[in-house]
Amino acid sequence: MPKKKSEELLRVPMGCTDGSGCRVETIVAVDERGQFLIPKDLRARAGIRAGDRLAVTSWERNGEICCITLTKVEGLTEMVKNSLGPVLKEIL
Repeated sequence: MPKKKSEELLRVPMGCTDGSGCRVETIVAVDERGQFLIPKDLRARAGIRAGDRLAVTSWERNGEICCITLTKVEGLTEMVKNSLGPVLKEIL
């Protein structure tokens, strides 16, 4: 299926030449209780199931949060191990 023009505008290649990168998947609304729904097809593609734990990460710019991401806890744990593991080995 050909990509819509809006999909191309929302894709940020992040220096990759294989078509991977960051993109806006969907726009969600926050309800009165502060909750939002991740669409079923996106949950399926990301392998997110009921009971999974997601880490919420934020970035600040000029004292305000400008970006929020969700990462599966298992993935976050692995990233921390890969980043800090070599440093801890050098220290110890």
